[in-house]
Amino acid sequence: MTACRNCGKKLTGDEIALHKRMIGRGENTFMCLPCLAEFFGCTEELLYKKIEHFKKSGCLLFCDAEK
Repeated sequence: MTACRNCGKKLTGDEIALHKRMIGRGENTFMCLPCLAEFFGCTEELLYKKIEHFKKSGCLLFCDAEK
C-alpha cells in the first residue's frame, strides 16, 4: 500500500500518476489529491479535471494507474 507522504492517506493509482506527471516521474513518495491541491495552491476539482485531461490525451502514466 502506498500512502501520502504528508497525511498518510492510502493513494489511488490516479493520485500517484498525477503526482508523477506534475512533480516528476522519478519520485518515489507521493501526495494525495488534497495535499497536491494545497501544494499547488489550487482546488481538488481542478486536479480531477487534469486527471481526465491526461487520460484523454493518452498519458501512459494514467493507463498504468488503471491496472
